[in-house]
This record gives sequence, structure tokens and C-alpha cells, in this order.
Amino acid sequence: MNSLFLVAGFGLLIVSGPTQAPSPPAPRGGPGLEAAKMIDAYIVSNLQESLGLSDEQFVKLLPLVRHLQSERRDFVQRRNKTVRELRRLLNSGTATEPQVLDALRELKALESDGPWKIQKSLEAIDAALSPLQQAKFRVLEIEVEQKIRELMNQIRRQGPPADRPGRDRPAQDP
Repeated sequence: MNSLFLVAGFGLLIVSGPTQAPSPPAPRGGPGLEAAKMIDAYIVSNLQESLGLSDEQFVKLLPLVRHLQSERRDFVQRRNKTVRELRRLLNSGTATEPQVLDALRELKALESDGPWKIQKSLEAIDAALSPLQQAKFRVLEIEVEQKIRELMNQIRRQGPPADRPGRDRPAQDP
């Protein structure tokens, strides 16, 4: 069951960005929060060894990496919420052009601002690392993303768990 939370969180993490690295939503509680904590813990636990960081570098880098993860979660959460609102408006059959324009304006602003914030966080991380460590960080992120996708594909092949009522319909993408 823990792997399901991990996969769900990782699945929500994936953002199209400069490194294609995962990014979970910023949940307020429940399984999403647990998944986000697991993702952060996994990255943090592998950070020092994977990048060959000194203790001093690790202490300096840790808040930067956590900030990056937070920016990614916030971006994904806000973007998904806006897309869900657009879908709700369109599916209602009563959407007005001004309502749709407002939602589109918000979505476009998020799609412009979110990646910029993520890029700034990545630049702060890069400034704390040597070029070799920067490369190792990008590789670590890609490896985490690949593991997430593998776990998600495995869960999809297994189908929805029987102990989760109401999950017999396919999930819609945001």
C-alpha cells in the first residue's frame, strides 16, 4: 500500500520543465501528503551520496532542494486545479466566454510563471554545486522519474485495488 501512495505522489509530480523531473502537488493531508513526504525523503536520502557532497554542501543544498520540490508541487497543484475548473466549466454546458477567458488567463499565467520559478530554484541549486555535481543532480532526478513511471505502469497493469470502492472508472487527466 505504501508503494501505491508513493506512486500516486510521484505521478502527480511529473512536470514538463527544464529537467523533466517529478513534482508532487502540495497536499494538505492524506495519501498525497504521505507520498510527497516519501518522495522528498527518497531524494534527500540519496542526495549526499549520489552527488558526492561534503557535509557542508549537503547542509547548504538541502533547503534549496526542498524549495525546488515545493515550487514544483505548487505549480502542479495550481495548474491541475485550474484545468479541472476549465473542464468543469466546459462540461457544465453553461460556460460563458468571460468565465472561460478568466480561467484561460489564469492557466496561461501559471504556465508562464511556474516554470520560471522552477528554473530560478534550479539555478540556486546549480550555484551551490560543481558542474559534475550539477550533472549528477540532473541524473538523479531523471532516475527518480523513471522509477516513478515504472511503478505507475506496474500499478496500471495490476488494475485498481479491490479495497478502494469507486475506483473502477478510469481517472481523467487534468
